Amino acid sequence: MADRKKFYTGISLLLFILFIYWADSSWDGYKLRIFNLCGIYIILALSLNLVNGFTGLFSLGTAGFMAVGAYTSALLTMSPQMKEMTFFLKPLIWPLNQIQIPFFPALIIAGILSGLVGFLIGFPVLRLRGDYLAIATLGFGEILRVIIINAQGLTNGALGLKGIPKYTTVWWSWGLALLTIFLMVNIVKSSYGRALKAIREDEIAAQAMGINLFYHKITAFTLSAFFAGIGGALLGNLITTVDPTMFVFQLTFQILLIVVLGGMGSITGSVIAAVVVTILMEALRAVESPMTIGSLYIPGIPGMRMVIFSVLLMVVILFYRQGFMGQREFAWEWFSRKGRRHEQSAGS
Repeated sequence: MADRKKFYTGISLLLFILFIYWADSSWDGYKLRIFNLCGIYIILALSLNLVNGFTGLFSLGTAGFMAVGAYTSALLTMSPQMKEMTFFLKPLIWPLNQIQIPFFPALIIAGILSGLVGFLIGFPVLRLRGDYLAIATLGFGEILRVIIINAQGLTNGALGLKGIPKYTTVWWSWGLALLTIFLMVNIVKSSYGRALKAIREDEIAAQAMGINLFYHKITAFTLSAFFAGIGGALLGNLITTVDPTMFVFQLTFQILLIVVLGGMGSITGSVIAAVVVTILMEALRAVESPMTIGSLYIPGIPGMRMVIFSVLLMVVILFYRQGFMGQREFAWEWFSRKGRRHEQSAGS
């Protein structure tokens, strides 16, 4: 049975790679941008789910870690000439004004730096629990944003960075999304992942069993910040511009929405919700534009999409308190069960 599962997984992966190749060569820029965002939001949702869903901590600092990754990758991949044009009010500090490296090492450095910031922030705040931890991580995210605004010689302040090379393609975003899924599945199935779940269920019981609470929490928090930094770097090199207004609480709320809708503690749920929410975010842009229905004129209401998603979140919490998937994961046995049920119903 295990060999059969590996065979199905391999075939599915091959078909999906062919689909990416077809999409990359056939779709227009707008569709490819949404497809790229789907891959990036999968990485971000899994990053937040590792802390909030599998470890039971409530962190709201994802936007701050994304900002660190986005700015790091942007500064490392921009050409010295473009940096000179962008930093016209105050020159970029040395040696960053002379450095330009390829995208992949810039991506790794962005993730490592975000992970390091996550480690430094997590060290004091992970001694808190529940709402206090959420407020503290939200506060650190805002502190990072204020630092970005005021460190003009490093980040260009409120003007942000423009002319960032567009390196993010569907191969990068979905390749790293698939790699993140693979790593998350292995983390969750390992003894380390089981320890995280034990902490989520009952910290006192987990500690009594000999699990080092702080070690597991700080590692999960640092890994989450690393993946958030990778997601931020991919986003910056996709839209070719970054500024502090991008990394506000609304961005963290959007990722939290994906995690809650999919199911806190479900990798499958995060993947499905990331794709659905990203596509709906674009499809619902129409509700923010002026509309005429018969003789009725409805003016455009900016932010209406988030109102709809907030209502959706309330409905899910009321009727599916654990999200659409709960803590369940996709398994090939689903198809065999459905097949048996179909045969039984046909026989009766």
